[in-house]
Amino acid sequence: MPELWNDLLNCLDLRVCPSDEARDDVTLFDGSNLQLEYHRLFGGQLLGQFVRAAQLSCPEKSIKSLHAVFAREGRADEPVRYDVTRQHEGRSFATLTAVARQSRGVLATASVSMHAHEDGPDLQTTEAVPGVLPADTRTEFSLIPWETRTTTDLADPGVSAPEFEMWMRTPEVDSVFAPALTAYATDLNLIGTALLGIDGFDHTGNGTKFTSAVTSHNLWFHRPFRSDEWLLLRQHSPVLTHGRCFGRGDVLTEGGALVASYAQEALVRLPG
Repeated sequence: MPELWNDLLNCLDLRVCPSDEARDDVTLFDGSNLQLEYHRLFGGQLLGQFVRAAQLSCPEKSIKSLHAVFAREGRADEPVRYDVTRQHEGRSFATLTAVARQSRGVLATASVSMHAHEDGPDLQTTEAVPGVLPADTRTEFSLIPWETRTTTDLADPGVSAPEFEMWMRTPEVDSVFAPALTAYATDLNLIGTALLGIDGFDHTGNGTKFTSAVTSHNLWFHRPFRSDEWLLLRQHSPVLTHGRCFGRGDVLTEGGALVASYAQEALVRLPG
C-alpha cells in the first residue's frame, strides 16, 4: 500500500500549465494518473484532483461544495488537463467551473463553491457516532491506501440493508489534503452499498455480472478536519431503479463532528 499512497499524493500535486490565452480568470493544471492494474481512470482520482485544482485556483478560501458530472471514461496512459475558470470571486464566496479533459475529449466537469472562514452559530443534528471499531475489523480495499475498518462485507452476495459504515485514517499528511483524500474515498463504495439489497450481486461483479459507472458525484464540506485522524463514512442507498442507483453519506470525526456530506448517482445495469 505505501506505493499507492505515494502515487496518490503525486496525483494530487497538480502542475500549473502555461496558457495560450492571457486570462486572469483561467488556470490550467496537469495531473498524473494512478498506476492501477486496469487501464481506465478511477473516478475518485478525478474528484480529488478537482478539489486540489479548486484549492490552488482560489487559495484564500476553503472549498465548500463540488458537483461533478462524468462524461466519459478516462485513459490511464495520458495526463489529465484541468481547465479552471473563476466565474466570480468576492470577499466571502467564489464560484469556479472546472473541466477535466484528455485528447479524446472532456472526461468530467465540476461546479465548485469556495467560502472564506466566518464565525457564527455552531449547531448539528446527527445520530451519535459509535466508538472506532477494533483492529480485528480492519478491511482491505484495493484502491484505498490507508487503514479502513468495517463490519459490513460488501462482497457478500446475500441480501441485507443497503447501509455501510467504514472507519478510515490516512497516514500523517498536511490537512490541506484532507478534502481531496476524503473526496477520493467517497467514490469507492456507494454502488456496492446499493447492491447489498440485491440478491446474488455484490461490488466485485462489475464488468462480469453487471455493468456500473458513476454518472455524477457531489460533495459538501462543512468544517475543517484532518484525514490522519479517525473519520467515519456513514452511507446508505435509498433507491435503485430504472438502471440507476443513488447513494448518500456523511463524514464524521471520532468526536461526532459532521465535517462533510456526499451523494452519488450511478448507472447499474443488471441482467434480465
